[in-house]
Amino acid sequence: MKKFNLYLSAAFLALILLSPSALLASGKALKVAIIAPSAQNDLAFTQSIVDGIKAIQKDREIELAITDGTFVVEDAAAAIRDYAKKGFDLVLAHGSQYGGSLKEIAPDFPDTAFAWGTSADTFGLANVSSYEAASDEGGYVMGVMAAAMSKKGGVGVVGPIEVGDAKLYVDGFVQGAKAQNAKIRAKVNYIGSFSDVALAAEAARAHMAAGADVLTGTAQMVVGAIGAARAKRVPWFGTQANQTELAPEIVVASQVYKWDVILNKIIADMDAGVKGGKMYKINLANGGIVIEFNDAYKLDASVKEAGMKAIAGIKDGSIKTGHK
Repeated sequence: MKKFNLYLSAAFLALILLSPSALLASGKALKVAIIAPSAQNDLAFTQSIVDGIKAIQKDREIELAITDGTFVVEDAAAAIRDYAKKGFDLVLAHGSQYGGSLKEIAPDFPDTAFAWGTSADTFGLANVSSYEAASDEGGYVMGVMAAAMSKKGGVGVVGPIEVGDAKLYVDGFVQGAKAQNAKIRAKVNYIGSFSDVALAAEAARAHMAAGADVLTGTAQMVVGAIGAARAKRVPWFGTQANQTELAPEIVVASQVYKWDVILNKIIADMDAGVKGGKMYKINLANGGIVIEFNDAYKLDASVKEAGMKAIAGIKDGSIKTGHK
């Protein structure tokens, strides 16, 4: 019995001496918090990161907490700090607007790993990682197909604010459309908001009134634009998450973010004792960006072929979308 107690004491001592990274690797549940601007089921930006963590949960025990709907930066900052105080292992600040807050908060919690996006800036902090999406790649593919589909020679883009993956997507879409048809009218309307659904719908209607017969857009407010497009039966290309269920009769395809590709790398680095200081990116080549077609949409074979050729060209480097 004494020998057994000695073994037990030694095992317990070894356990308490394990570093946090060793505990993670040993199978202890990883505590992950997500702070995001819109609803976790928005079929856009926020859902994409939630889906990424849930994909990892299939193979690893993760205790997940979500604070969504934090368009107000101060509210997000309070949530970020609160999760760090509660001892979460990884705090994901999923919004480019949260960078300033994270820069101030992270130094107060050196034992917590933080990650944020979409951005390439880690602020030189050892416990902050950044991540971004090469959304211009999927945008280019969508633009190619949209221009190939257009019968009136006009496509429209409803954008939020000209930053981050939103700007990349819009720029890539316009580039792809013009590569497919140099004479295409590719009009962009940045409405100045990530969340104004009514304004997004208004922008979509304006595009259609001006002759656009294919539409796209990015960010959480696109549900308004999709609704307007649906009313006129105008084809729609989605991004960030698969938006087919919003309007199965008009959604042609969606660029889908598979954040688990880089989240797995972030967690693996944490297991190895690296809490931050790295930049990660998803793209077509690493499988972090995937083009998902709506099988219910009767897409002309030549249009899909043009899209598939664009995907192959971006992957092999023969097509450049302008973002490094």
